[in-house]
Amino acid sequence: MHVVVIGGSGHVGTYLVPRLVRAGHQVTNVSRGAAQPYTPDPAWQAVRTVTLDREAEEARCAFGTAIAALKPDVVIDMICFKEASCVQLVEALRGRVQHFLHTGTIWIHGHSTQVPATEDLPKRPFGEYGIQKAAIEAYLQREARLNGFPATLLHPGHIVGVGWAPVGPAGNGDLTVFEKLARGEEVLLPNFGLETLHHIHADDIAHAFMQSMSHWSESVGESFHIVSPAALTLRGYAEAVADWFGQPAQLRFLPWPEWRQTVSEEHATQTWEHIARSPNASIEKAKRLIEYQPRYSSLQAIRESLDALIASGVIKI
Repeated sequence: MHVVVIGGSGHVGTYLVPRLVRAGHQVTNVSRGAAQPYTPDPAWQAVRTVTLDREAEEARCAFGTAIAALKPDVVIDMICFKEASCVQLVEALRGRVQHFLHTGTIWIHGHSTQVPATEDLPKRPFGEYGIQKAAIEAYLQREARLNGFPATLLHPGHIVGVGWAPVGPAGNGDLTVFEKLARGEEVLLPNFGLETLHHIHADDIAHAFMQSMSHWSESVGESFHIVSPAALTLRGYAEAVADWFGQPAQLRFLPWPEWRQTVSEEHATQTWEHIARSPNASIEKAKRLIEYQPRYSSLQAIRESLDALIASGVIKI
């Protein structure tokens, strides 16, 4: 089939596009032209790249028309963040595609209530990103069930893999935490370190897209959590990282109001965004309907990413 991947030069696309090529599909990557795949692969030589600025084209109400003009059989949208953006694309593709796959997020659930969370739990998102992604899910599921639009939604967790810095044991992007754990130094964690993160390797997301396409009748109209088999507590994550370097984890815990005073405002905000949600998502539905089988545990995916950051000198051990 002719598969158009919108935003295919990003982290997930780095793994997905070569998979599509090796499966025999004709692939068109739509991008602004600024990004390159995170890791090289000869399969990219068979990929056509079309340069489009989504925001500018949407402002002219021309983006959906431009994608439809490529005459795709399948469209995979990696970079849709607003319901209005999705609506414009769907209206242009209605009756013209066999399958439309949207990349969502497990943040559509908001804070955790029942864990591991299943896809059918009531959605209580907060924050613009989660709210808009939940609205997109509701819209696409209505279109699939009422009007026959062939949509599938995949909701990843915290993406990791070579070339991507993982969300760390403190729930933010501060990479010095890994350095401290490797040296056996004290690391402060908020509360009791029992809030959760749920990672996913980018190649496992690519695998889920392939499985959704090959299980068309089971995936259309459905949404799936695409995460590793198990979430991590902040404490368990920190202890595992320290153990990788042969160190005991020197952890100290502070109540949130005190802990946030020990880090920058940027990192405090990132941590709150993660621990306020504490995602812990079930993959049983994806395993049952599309035979999703992730290769990486959370820790295996993080370790691969961390090793690459150490090798490149970004993290200094």
